[in-house]
Amino acid sequence: MRGKAAKQRPITPDAKYNSTVVAKLINHLMLRGQKLTSTTAVYKAMDRAEKELKQPALDVLDQALKNIAPMVEVKSKRVGGATYQVPIEVKSNRKQTLAMRWMIEAARSAKGTIDKTLGDEIVSAYKGEGASIKKREDVHRMAESNKAFAHYARF
Repeated sequence: MRGKAAKQRPITPDAKYNSTVVAKLINHLMLRGQKLTSTTAVYKAMDRAEKELKQPALDVLDQALKNIAPMVEVKSKRVGGATYQVPIEVKSNRKQTLAMRWMIEAARSAKGTIDKTLGDEIVSAYKGEGASIKKREDVHRMAESNKAFAHYARF
Protein backbone atom coordinates (compact mmCIF):
# COMPACT_ATOMS: atom_id res chain seq x y z
CA MET A 1 0.00 0.00 0.00
CA ARG A 2 1.16 3.56 -0.66
CA GLY A 3 0.68 5.02 2.81
CA LYS A 4 -2.33 6.31 4.64
CA ALA A 5 -5.40 7.54 2.86
CA ALA A 6 -6.08 11.25 3.26
CA LYS A 7 -8.53 12.10 6.02
CA GLN A 8 -11.83 13.57 4.96
CA ARG A 9 -11.96 17.15 6.24
CA PRO A 10 -15.31 18.51 7.45
CA ILE A 11 -16.78 21.21 5.23
CA THR A 12 -18.55 24.10 6.92
CA PRO A 13 -21.93 24.94 5.39
CA ASP A 14 -22.30 28.17 3.43
CA ALA A 15 -23.83 31.28 5.01
CA LYS A 16 -26.93 31.82 2.84
CA TYR A 17 -28.36 28.32 2.37
CA ASN A 18 -26.61 26.54 5.28
CA SER A 19 -25.74 23.70 2.90
CA THR A 20 -22.50 21.76 2.54
CA VAL A 21 -23.36 21.02 -1.12
CA VAL A 22 -23.41 24.74 -1.94
CA ALA A 23 -20.15 25.20 0.03
CA LYS A 24 -18.53 22.44 -2.04
CA LEU A 25 -19.77 24.05 -5.26
CA ILE A 26 -18.28 27.38 -4.16
CA ASN A 27 -14.95 25.69 -3.39
CA HIS A 28 -14.91 23.88 -6.74
CA LEU A 29 -15.64 27.11 -8.60
CA MET A 30 -12.99 29.10 -6.74
CA LEU A 31 -9.85 30.12 -8.64
CA ARG A 32 -6.65 31.50 -7.08
CA GLY A 33 -8.18 31.66 -3.59
CA GLN A 34 -10.85 34.20 -4.53
CA LYS A 35 -13.62 32.72 -2.44
CA LEU A 36 -15.75 35.86 -2.26
CA THR A 37 -15.89 36.04 -6.06
CA SER A 38 -16.97 32.40 -6.39
CA THR A 39 -19.49 32.78 -3.54
CA THR A 40 -21.10 35.75 -5.26
CA ALA A 41 -21.20 33.92 -8.59
CA VAL A 42 -22.79 30.78 -7.10
CA TYR A 43 -25.43 32.77 -5.20
CA LYS A 44 -26.32 34.79 -8.32
CA ALA A 45 -26.51 31.60 -10.39
CA MET A 46 -28.78 29.93 -7.85
CA ASP A 47 -31.03 33.02 -7.65
CA ARG A 48 -31.23 33.01 -11.45
CA ALA A 49 -32.21 29.31 -11.48
CA GLU A 50 -34.76 29.89 -8.71
CA LYS A 51 -36.42 32.73 -10.65
CA GLU A 52 -36.49 30.81 -13.90
CA LEU A 53 -37.93 27.56 -12.49
CA LYS A 54 -39.98 29.11 -9.64
CA GLN A 55 -38.75 26.48 -7.18
CA PRO A 56 -36.41 26.67 -4.15
CA ALA A 57 -32.80 27.06 -5.26
CA LEU A 58 -31.49 24.20 -3.09
CA ASP A 59 -34.03 21.76 -4.53
CA VAL A 60 -33.12 22.84 -8.06
CA LEU A 61 -29.39 22.42 -7.40
CA ASP A 62 -29.84 19.00 -5.74
CA GLN A 63 -31.97 17.71 -8.62
CA ALA A 64 -29.54 19.10 -11.20
CA LEU A 65 -26.60 17.36 -9.49
CA LYS A 66 -28.58 14.10 -9.30
CA ASN A 67 -29.32 14.35 -13.03
CA ILE A 68 -25.64 14.91 -13.86
CA ALA A 69 -24.16 12.31 -11.48
CA PRO A 70 -22.84 9.23 -13.34
CA MET A 71 -23.74 5.69 -12.28
CA VAL A 72 -20.70 4.00 -13.88
CA GLU A 73 -17.36 5.16 -15.24
CA VAL A 74 -14.35 3.48 -16.83
CA LYS A 75 -10.95 3.03 -15.23
CA SER A 76 -7.82 1.81 -16.93
CA LYS A 77 -6.63 -1.62 -15.81
CA ARG A 78 -3.42 -3.16 -17.07
CA VAL A 79 -3.62 -6.92 -17.57
CA GLY A 80 -0.75 -8.83 -19.14
CA GLY A 81 0.65 -6.02 -21.25
CA ALA A 82 -2.73 -4.79 -22.44
CA THR A 83 -4.67 -1.88 -20.98
CA TYR A 84 -8.44 -2.28 -20.69
CA GLN A 85 -11.08 0.32 -19.94
CA VAL A 86 -12.96 -1.44 -17.15
CA PRO A 87 -16.42 -0.15 -16.16
CA ILE A 88 -16.88 0.32 -12.41
CA GLU A 89 -19.68 1.68 -10.26
CA VAL A 90 -19.13 5.22 -8.97
CA LYS A 91 -19.17 5.89 -5.22
CA SER A 92 -21.56 8.54 -3.92
CA ASN A 93 -19.00 11.19 -2.95
CA ARG A 94 -17.27 10.84 -6.34
CA LYS A 95 -20.65 11.14 -8.10
CA GLN A 96 -21.19 14.52 -6.49
CA THR A 97 -17.64 15.66 -7.22
CA LEU A 98 -17.85 14.67 -10.89
CA ALA A 99 -21.27 16.30 -11.26
CA MET A 100 -19.97 19.59 -9.87
CA ARG A 101 -16.80 19.42 -11.94
CA TRP A 102 -18.71 18.78 -15.17
CA MET A 103 -21.24 21.51 -14.40
CA ILE A 104 -18.52 24.10 -13.75
CA GLU A 105 -16.54 22.95 -16.79
CA ALA A 106 -19.61 23.40 -18.99
CA ALA A 107 -20.33 26.83 -17.49
CA ARG A 108 -16.75 28.00 -18.02
CA SER A 109 -16.72 26.84 -21.64
CA ALA A 110 -19.94 28.73 -22.43
CA LYS A 111 -19.87 32.36 -23.51
CA GLY A 112 -20.82 35.00 -20.93
CA THR A 113 -20.25 35.72 -17.25
CA ILE A 114 -19.79 32.75 -14.93
CA ASP A 115 -22.87 33.53 -12.83
CA LYS A 116 -25.09 33.62 -15.93
CA THR A 117 -23.60 30.52 -17.55
CA LEU A 118 -23.60 28.56 -14.27
CA GLY A 119 -27.24 29.50 -13.68
CA ASP A 120 -28.15 28.41 -17.21
CA GLU A 121 -26.25 25.14 -16.73
CA ILE A 122 -28.06 24.43 -13.45
CA VAL A 123 -31.41 25.04 -15.14
CA SER A 124 -30.58 22.90 -18.17
CA ALA A 125 -29.23 20.08 -15.94
CA TYR A 126 -32.43 20.26 -13.89
CA LYS A 127 -34.40 19.78 -17.10
CA GLY A 128 -32.13 16.89 -18.18
CA GLU A 129 -30.31 18.63 -21.01
CA GLY A 130 -27.14 20.64 -21.53
CA ALA A 131 -23.41 20.05 -21.82
CA SER A 132 -22.97 18.39 -18.42
CA ILE A 133 -25.74 15.87 -19.15
CA LYS A 134 -24.06 15.14 -22.50
CA LYS A 135 -20.80 14.48 -20.64
CA ARG A 136 -22.57 11.98 -18.36
CA GLU A 137 -24.13 10.25 -21.36
CA ASP A 138 -20.68 9.97 -22.99
CA VAL A 139 -19.24 8.38 -19.83
CA HIS A 140 -22.16 5.93 -19.65
CA ARG A 141 -21.78 5.09 -23.34
CA MET A 142 -18.07 4.41 -22.82
CA ALA A 143 -18.82 2.10 -19.89
CA GLU A 144 -21.53 0.32 -21.86
CA SER A 145 -19.23 -0.31 -24.81
CA ASN A 146 -16.55 -1.77 -22.51
CA LYS A 147 -18.92 -4.04 -20.60
CA ALA A 148 -17.02 -7.08 -21.88
CA PHE A 149 -14.10 -6.19 -19.59
CA ALA A 150 -16.25 -5.91 -16.45
CA HIS A 151 -14.80 -9.16 -15.08
CA TYR A 152 -11.47 -7.32 -14.54
CA ALA A 153 -13.11 -4.93 -12.09
CA ARG A 154 -11.35 -5.85 -8.85
CA PHE A 155 -10.07 -2.51 -7.60
